[in-house]
Amino acid sequence: MRDVQSDPELQELVRRFVRPDRRYLRLGGSLHRLSAVERSTFLRNLAQAAYEITPSELGILFEGGWRERKTAAWLVAVAHKTEFRDLIGRLLLASGGPYAGAAYCVALAKFGTAADAELLSAYLDHYLSRPDLDYDQPIVLGTLLHLDGVLGAESASRFMAPGGPWDRWLEARVVAALDPQNCRQAVQQLCAFVDESAEAFASLDCGT
Repeated sequence: MRDVQSDPELQELVRRFVRPDRRYLRLGGSLHRLSAVERSTFLRNLAQAAYEITPSELGILFEGGWRERKTAAWLVAVAHKTEFRDLIGRLLLASGGPYAGAAYCVALAKFGTAADAELLSAYLDHYLSRPDLDYDQPIVLGTLLHLDGVLGAESASRFMAPGGPWDRWLEARVVAALDPQNCRQAVQQLCAFVDESAEAFASLDCGT
């Protein structure tokens, strides 16, 4: 992992792409708290950032901390850069830090293919067997439910069968977990934000 405190190249990318508009803090549920005008401006600026950043610069952000990786995942989602699918899948499975998991889920949800469902399923196969780890299990399962709806698939069914991996994970926990159906709705709402920003990105890409 690259340390922003000692890495001038990463510092410059953070200045350009992570901190403007308090971007890394607002990406996610905080978007709901913006006014309509604030949201529109924020998402247009996000589209501009997604248009300006290069693949190599995105790769550097993905080597940073959670702020950098969270922002990079959203920029990838807006620009629909599916070449980052495998990297995002590896970062999600590694669960190397907090706060970025939902952003990885948003990117995979927007890529929207069976390959993305496989990456989410691989995460659940591993982490639903670990009730001692409270990571991103609910949001990942919610994202898989969302993708099932998009793809007309049933990838989540084996996890949510009565007495299956999800039920066993819940039973072994001390505290309650988020409802994956609520997480599915949250992912759908976040994908709508991506869609709005992607429209602005498309206009930039077309030179209009």
